[in-house]
Amino acid sequence: MIHLWIRRCSTAGSAAVIWLVLFAPTHNTHAQPPSTATSPTVDRYHGVDVHDDYRWLEDWSDPKVQEWSELQNAYARQTLDALPAVEAIRARVTEIMSARLISYANVHFAGGKYFAIKNQPPKEQSFLIRFDDLQNPDQASILFDPNVVDTDGTTSIDWYEPSPDGKWVAISISTGGSEVGDVSVFDTSSGMRVFEVVPRVNSGTAGGDLAWTPNSDGFYYTRHPRSGERDEADLNFYQQLFFHELGTDSANDRFELGTDFPRIAEIEVEVNDATGRVLCNVQDGDGGQFSHFVRSAAGRWVQFSQFGDKLVQATFEPNGCVLAITRQDAARGRIVRLPDPVNDPRKQVPVIDEDTDTVVTSFYHAPPSLLATEDRIYVTYQLGGPSQIRVFDLHGQPLPAPTQLPISSVGGIEPLSGNDILFHNASYVQPTQWLHFDAANSETIRTALSSQSNVDFDDVTVRREFATSKDGTQVPVNIIRPESATGAGPLVLYGYGGYGINLTPGFKAANKVLLEQGVTYVVANIRGGGEFGEQWHLGGNLTNKQNVFDDFYSAATHLIEKGYTTSDQLAIMGGSNGGLLMGATLTQHPDLAKCVVSSVGIYDMLRVELSPNGSFNIPEFGTVKNPDHFEAMRAYSPFHNVRDTVEYPATIFFTGANDPRVDPMQSRKMTGRMQAANPGGLPVLLRTSANSGHGGDTGLSQRIEEAVDRNAFLFYHLGVDYQQPVPR
Repeated sequence: MIHLWIRRCSTAGSAAVIWLVLFAPTHNTHAQPPSTATSPTVDRYHGVDVHDDYRWLEDWSDPKVQEWSELQNAYARQTLDALPAVEAIRARVTEIMSARLISYANVHFAGGKYFAIKNQPPKEQSFLIRFDDLQNPDQASILFDPNVVDTDGTTSIDWYEPSPDGKWVAISISTGGSEVGDVSVFDTSSGMRVFEVVPRVNSGTAGGDLAWTPNSDGFYYTRHPRSGERDEADLNFYQQLFFHELGTDSANDRFELGTDFPRIAEIEVEVNDATGRVLCNVQDGDGGQFSHFVRSAAGRWVQFSQFGDKLVQATFEPNGCVLAITRQDAARGRIVRLPDPVNDPRKQVPVIDEDTDTVVTSFYHAPPSLLATEDRIYVTYQLGGPSQIRVFDLHGQPLPAPTQLPISSVGGIEPLSGNDILFHNASYVQPTQWLHFDAANSETIRTALSSQSNVDFDDVTVRREFATSKDGTQVPVNIIRPESATGAGPLVLYGYGGYGINLTPGFKAANKVLLEQGVTYVVANIRGGGEFGEQWHLGGNLTNKQNVFDDFYSAATHLIEKGYTTSDQLAIMGGSNGGLLMGATLTQHPDLAKCVVSSVGIYDMLRVELSPNGSFNIPEFGTVKNPDHFEAMRAYSPFHNVRDTVEYPATIFFTGANDPRVDPMQSRKMTGRMQAANPGGLPVLLRTSANSGHGGDTGLSQRIEEAVDRNAFLFYHLGVDYQQPVPR
């Protein structure tokens, strides 16, 4: 490789280097990134001085920070565009991700009609439809299409809720990846926006929710403070519950609940159509502690659990009783019934005992993992990564369950008529199927909502092995391997490990770009998740966070020792909390992997709680105000553990300028520190997207470009000579 060096000066006076790469077979050196100024700062925590030379990069309003970011983007762009076979990779990624194949998500059934979010490339964003028949979604009408109102693809649907009669649908709509959603109501027969807009229902920090009254004349909803009601810094906190009557000014909405809720409260609300009772589930930040309230039809609120009670999820049965998941004396969860939560809120009747597998919980506007129909109870269980729906009668006795794929995941449970449900099922090698379970006949029927793929994984095998972590814990490792792979070869290892979130099998067509080039893809179910119950989660949060990194390291070394790969052929990848995992792994084990892909990650653990979403993370990570938490976080904080002259792996950081969950300054500071630590080492790149956030609502064209950069980066550093795939 031949390098042509071009030097120029930034307006700040420091030398900034940009480079152009021409490919030849003889050299492999690396140009210098843009220089980063330092501004030494010292903080004192519990008698310990902590130095920070990059504090200035936290202030996005500073023109010098914006200029620095632009230089980093230019450096990353020139580096990535010069990699081998970029255009061929772009063509293949675009072919797969832009294929005119339709998929559906978030299906609801209301008023005898079906509603769904439809994804239809090459449209930038998904859109909302309504249809009459599960086997004929092509006959749907479009209710709201963000692509029509915003041709740039930066407007998206956060979530939606149809009214019980199916006449109206409430949609939370946000822009630019902010997730700050106002709710609009649409007439489902005409697709026209009607009534008034209710502002600030959703945020990227506390989320948001909404539930209609039984007669569809209004809804209960989560409300964030509006300008002037609290200090500017508190507008994404102090979420409360209000009621809105259609056709009235939202400024006059009725307050329902939340005066004494925590600053970092997150609310989920449900209404029982038979009784008019309202259920309010409240989480204290993101740490898995809940309290629960029920409102009688007369308007009286009753609390039936408190934070710390280990009652972690509640839902109505059709008759107005409450079913709940509790971890009291049952770390993997058991099901109890509250026969009369309004008048006897402490009475709990056992229904389904704790099992060897873990009851899955759901929150943040997710489809239910626990559902009661007329005379059945559907429960989702986690099996250490894969998940499964099981069925019981109202007394907890097992009944026949739907047919499900092996080593797969289930979700999206939606009640239909009687005891029937709709749900989705997918595996690592089979696309998502939407299935109708006919309970009376114990028959599982594939619907026309099921996804198709323009690539097949028939030449891919899935193996599930276990790595042994530092303390002897057995860690599941899911190995998706092309049949053509023999011996040690290029491999990408993915992990997350936080918030009790389960990494479940899922079909990702874009992974074909890796697999068809002989790259093995592996997912590790490490601690911090909930794959083996709450103890698995607690074993990887707060002062136990180091276990997460040890588990991931053990997964990597297992793959090397078993001959799947070598350190020179290993890439590690993760995002968000998984970005923290990447940062900790590369600083603790710099010689483990050849390259790192880290997206929207957390790297400065001592400053994270000061960002808008940081307070919500304290129950998961801890706070520097607690000396034990500080000591643990300081020990693994990636930013504070970068060492000068260490040879770190090639690393690319992705971030979104509008990310409401992880402040982009985290990626800026980590990039600056790593680039300065070993100026002559492998490249450290920062790629900041101006019109995206945490990633979930990023438009298709941006997702394609990120995938091109990611794959080109991986292929180059793993030594993969990209070949045009042979048609099958």
